[in-house]
Amino acid sequence: MILAGGEATRLPGKLLLEAGGIPLIVRVYRNVGAGRETVVACAGGFPREVDALLPVPMVVDRRPRRGPLGGLVTTLGRMRARWVFVVAGDAPLAGEALLERLAAARRPGDEAVVPVRNHNGEPQPEPLTALYDRPAFLREGATVLRAGRGSVRAVVEKLNARLLPVDDAPEFTNINTPADYAAFRTRPPQESI
Repeated sequence: MILAGGEATRLPGKLLLEAGGIPLIVRVYRNVGAGRETVVACAGGFPREVDALLPVPMVVDRRPRRGPLGGLVTTLGRMRARWVFVVAGDAPLAGEALLERLAAARRPGDEAVVPVRNHNGEPQPEPLTALYDRPAFLREGATVLRAGRGSVRAVVEKLNARLLPVDDAPEFTNINTPADYAAFRTRPPQESI
């Protein structure tokens, strides 16, 4: 599942920015969506020329303004796969290798595999680039939404989550600000697409 429903207040239109000759959202799709059920969680459609490059269902968030959690619960409710890899639509370097690493770490009884990176000396979970047991996430996500809290981290705390330490790798690069985008554009070409 590609999360693409945020308001992007710091960098409006970021998912349509050029990322290796294609829009950012298309790059993320090509990095993670080939050959598997893929759904884009969004607030609405993209321009026609971008939609043509995304041959996947678009699920419009039924819980607007509830953050990523609303989009996750809405979209997971429409998917069939038991295990779902979730990635943010503004994470242009997350790809197949990260998905495989998370899947390899999964053990019986796990309901999530969430990478945790060391960021400035502090552990930082990455719940928007993680692997989730769909029924378990729906169960706990609905509870968290009803309670009025909108945090994906709050759901992870309720799940039997395997927290997987990872390096502060480029896979966790997000494009949130003009400075992030400028830094991404100066990186050497990536082989993930």
